[in-house]
Order: sequence, then structure tokens, then C-alpha cells
Amino acid sequence: MAIYLNDVSRTFGEYLLIPGLTTKECIPSNVNLKTPLVKHAFGETPDIELNIPFVSAIMQSVSGTELAIELARNGGLSFIFCSQPVEDQAEMVRRVKKFKAGFVISDANVKPEQTLADVIRVAKATGHSTIGVTDDGTSNGKLAGIVTSRDYRIEKDPLSMKVRDFMTPFSKLIYGQSGIPLSEANQILWEHKLNALPIIDSDGHLVYFVFRKDYDSHRNNPEELSDRTKKLLVGAGVNTRDYRVRVPALIDAGADVLCIDSSDGYSEWQKETLAWVKQQYGDKTYIGAGNVVDSEGFRYLVDAGADFIKVGIGGGSICITREQKGIGRGQATALIDVVQARDEYCRETGIYIPICSDGGLVHDYHMVLALAMGADFLMMGRYFARFDESPTKTLRISNNYVKEYWGEGSNRAQNWQRYDMGETEILKFEEGVDSYVPYAGKMKDNMAVTLGKIKATMCSCGATTIKTLQKNARITLVSSTSIVEGGAHDVILKEQNR
Repeated sequence: MAIYLNDVSRTFGEYLLIPGLTTKECIPSNVNLKTPLVKHAFGETPDIELNIPFVSAIMQSVSGTELAIELARNGGLSFIFCSQPVEDQAEMVRRVKKFKAGFVISDANVKPEQTLADVIRVAKATGHSTIGVTDDGTSNGKLAGIVTSRDYRIEKDPLSMKVRDFMTPFSKLIYGQSGIPLSEANQILWEHKLNALPIIDSDGHLVYFVFRKDYDSHRNNPEELSDRTKKLLVGAGVNTRDYRVRVPALIDAGADVLCIDSSDGYSEWQKETLAWVKQQYGDKTYIGAGNVVDSEGFRYLVDAGADFIKVGIGGGSICITREQKGIGRGQATALIDVVQARDEYCRETGIYIPICSDGGLVHDYHMVLALAMGADFLMMGRYFARFDESPTKTLRISNNYVKEYWGEGSNRAQNWQRYDMGETEILKFEEGVDSYVPYAGKMKDNMAVTLGKIKATMCSCGATTIKTLQKNARITLVSSTSIVEGGAHDVILKEQNR
């Protein structure tokens, strides 16, 4: 006879938060949304923390290079999708890591005897307008000068013109010496009204560039998620089939954290993948696992070496796993069960395992409920797919602007590895749909509203940190009629002028 669970499988929409005492300190500007991403000894600071509790889903229609950059600039992290060739995914990771780095190793360089045609070719290939001129054309050659777009005119200057004839020569450059603090380098940029400052060693070899735009970017994005060298953080998805090839390529590209992408994480394939990564790279290479919906799945993956656990099966807006296979659990119930297992594991071992709630978020207040129930951060697909920065097309349908959004379990994605059961390399049936989501504009503007709601709700609960919210939040079940009561009712709404 099957094992029956007595609890009802519940969703976030069946709960509300009860207000707590809002003290004078509980104002939105005092709310700190910093949260752990990877496991750590309880009471200690983890190696990787998020500045906001948001990560983007491992999906073709969500986590591309542009979104990964913008999300990191705003304090969250993207997991670049793995349903693509290894070299393409690694290149996407590499582009994120190169976007902003404080001290930047120049990957756009020419020799003095090369021509304007070579400069144009290098600028087009790298996307950089500042090009180092070194004696051997490498990133670490002896610095001879710099070329920028202001040094030539494509329309009038001959393509055969030698670089040495139009570059800004070394004798006229302002530069910094290797070992200079970034703050001092930025000060030189501002004092001399420069866009780029070359950094050289004692022998005159080019070591780095420091760019004014990077300083401006950091000032405009104070929550930016970056490492000690000012490189943006980025994650990457992996599967349980080609991880022996994919993981080394992603680590070499600079991925800061990995995550196994699967609809059902409670499997021996995930255990083998985790074991291999830890054996090959040790505990400082971080990899999350999932998805699971109960304490047994949590403990299995944690014992296998997972650094965080993803919770949720069938709750995503484009996921039809529950319809197709009858597998899953209400997201709120699943999260509550796994969080209890996490807390018990922490009491036993002194190790804290962060929990990622993946799916089931319909309204912004559901995000606060998920955090209050014990999630450390939230993985979202539909939310990010609506923005300019997602990699899909913006279309106009019936006078409405929309963006394409499809599931990794759809035929369009062809991501059979995510649903791999060790047999044929084919997607036997769909577990995701191909759809549209309403176009919403820029990520930064939309997230400002969402984060404002989260902070205001936390203040109403008397909490200024996620940990305090988890400790003190009071949550109540609601009836179907009280859900109706909670929205506008018994009135005629005015039409909004567009």
C-alpha cells in the first residue's frame, strides 16, 4: 500500500502574513536583504552572499548574458542556461566576467606596425573602443600607446594607415604603476578627465586598464554583486550527462557557482554529479542541486555534497509536470518541509544549507512569504522573462507588447538532459509550454518596485533582515472568501488612462 501524507499540499496564495510591531527602526531604508547563497558554518559569513534574494532561472528564455550582467549589477545572480553547446555557455559566462572588473586585463591589443584595418577588426571582434598598443600586440607587451575611437575617422582615414601614426603615444599618456589601489586609480581618472587609465609594471609592460565607466557603473549600482577584483558574479547550470566536459569549461570561464538543472533532483545521477565535482575541485567549487519537495530529497542531496538546495516541482508558470506526470507538491508545503529538514540538519552538524525556492510566485507578496517560510533566496523565470534584458524577442500581439517565454521542458527548448532518466537521448513528452509574458520594460525600474514592496512588508512584520523575518514572522492560512475580500470588490473600477 502506498504511503499517504496527511498534510494538504498548499500554495503561497493560501497564506497571509500577520503584522508585527513596526518599531521606529523598521523603515525601508534600514532593511538589509543580504542573504547566503552557499553552505557555511552556522554563525559565520558564507563565501558567497547575495545582496538581494533573487536569482534567475536556468532557462533559454531568461538567463542570457545581458540579463546576467544587469541582475548582478543590481545585487542578484543569474545561472546561465546549460541547454546549449558547452563552448557557447562558457563564452556567455566569460562575457559576464569581462563586463566590469575594476582592473581589466586588456583583450583588445595591436602592434604599432599594424593598420587601421586591424584596429577596426579588433574593435568589432571585442566590442571595445579602447585598444592597447604594445610592442608584441599582446595584453602584457611593452606599452607603446593607446588607440580610441577619437583617434581615427573610418570615413576619411585610409585603412592602410599605420597604428603608430595615429595612436596616442606612450610619451603623452597618463598611467598608473602596478600595485596602485583602485581608489587611487579612479582618482587619477577624475583629476585628468580620462576615460581609461593604463596600469604598467616597472618595465613598462601593460598590466591592466581602469575605466571611468566602471566607476560610474558601481556608483549607480551600490548593491552590485562582485568579487574582490570587482568582477561581477555569475552562475551556470549543468546537467547530469556531460558534466565531466561542461564543468571544467565553465570553471575555466570564471563561473562563481554551479547548479544542477533538473526537474527532479532526488536521483542517483545528481549524487554522482555532486561527488565528481567535489572530488575533482574540492569544497571551494560550489554547486547547488535539486529540485526536491521533501525532507528525504533534501537530506539525500546534502549528504551527497550540495552547497544549496532548490525546492519546487511543477509550480512554475510554464511547467506542466504535475499535469503530465502527477508529480509535485504545493510550493508552500514543500518549502516548509524542506526548511524544517534544513534547520534540523543545522542543529545536528552546525552547517547551514541555504534554500532556494523555485516556482509558485504569482504576486510580489508571495516572495516575502517564501522568505518568511525559510527560503534564503528565490529563483524566478517568468518575472525576469518580461524585461528588456531577457534574451527573447519583444512582439506586439493584439495591441499588447509581449515577450516570448518557453519552458525547458518544451519541445522548443529540446532540453532532454533536464528530464534524463538514463535511457534515450530524446524528450519523450513535454513538461513545459511555449508562451508569452507581458512586456514590462527595464529590469532596474521593475525590481525597484518589487524590492520596495518586499521592504515595506518586512517593516510591517517588524523585521529589517531576512533572518529576523524568518524568526519573527507570523503566518496564517486564509479561506477562499478572505482571498476575495483581500482584493478590490463591490466597486466599479475606473478605467486607467494609458
